[in-house]
Amino acid sequence: MQPIPPLAAVRAFEAAARHENFSRAAEELAMTQAGVSYQMKLLEERLGAPLFVRKGRGMVLTDLGRRIAPRVSEAFIALGEAFAIARAESDTILSITAPRTFATNWLAGRLGDFHIVRPDLAVRLDVSDKVVDLAASEFDVAIRGMPAAASAPGLVSHFLMRMPVTPLVNPSFLAAHPLTTLADLRATVRISPEDDWWDLWFDSLAEGGAEGAGRSGIRFESQVLDGHAAIAGHGVAILSPPMFQPAIDAGLLVQPFAHITNYGNAFWLVYPEHKRNMAKVRGFRDWLLDAVKRAAGDDPYGVLVPLA
Repeated sequence: MQPIPPLAAVRAFEAAARHENFSRAAEELAMTQAGVSYQMKLLEERLGAPLFVRKGRGMVLTDLGRRIAPRVSEAFIALGEAFAIARAESDTILSITAPRTFATNWLAGRLGDFHIVRPDLAVRLDVSDKVVDLAASEFDVAIRGMPAAASAPGLVSHFLMRMPVTPLVNPSFLAAHPLTTLADLRATVRISPEDDWWDLWFDSLAEGGAEGAGRSGIRFESQVLDGHAAIAGHGVAILSPPMFQPAIDAGLLVQPFAHITNYGNAFWLVYPEHKRNMAKVRGFRDWLLDAVKRAAGDDPYGVLVPLA
């Protein structure tokens, strides 16, 4: 790629050549006439050839200036069109990144409702547990699991919901493996038995922590897969009920113990400070906060109350 002179000088030349007048170029660029003259001097020094010559009280293009002026103008037109495309895409596409469980089990099934509210927006949903640098990425917003009252420099955060934790099981499995005591639970097949949510739940009980690992069970690396395995009747899974509410409502999962505890992280909506006033971001924020409240109903799991 051939090196080009400083863009400010090239821009000043394009405007001065188009108007054939330094004063009008200065007005267009919000510069002084002396500023335009200075930029022309820098450009001519870089090229080693004059682009304007004085004629009377004004300046006119040299032959070289007339030859290159149309190409420079065309280049700026092309740049303008490229950035217009970028602005149009930015205005009409909302890019979201969200962790797997929230994206798959909660958000994806509700995005159709958002499309009804904002049919002008196309949504790109990235499903990943990786925390991306929003300021340096193409994503507009992110859903993140963060500690209570978490804040990050340069980001705006909105609390969405807690992560309540409790065992869930398919009714058919429960019928074959009654769970009336904690000893029953420790003795039965637990899905992903080494998941630290099991320790969290047992430790939160007045009876004390989990004594013994219990029978071995299938181990997954995703709450989504744990939930599907529980629905299929392969054992008891430690899950966050709001992420599996449709399965609970359909009777595919039941809660064998009344006790619920909360994971230390909660779900938050975050986005860069500089995108706070973008219409698409405001629209998604307002819709999502309302959708969380509507989904919680009478809030049986206390998900709408931030942890202290």
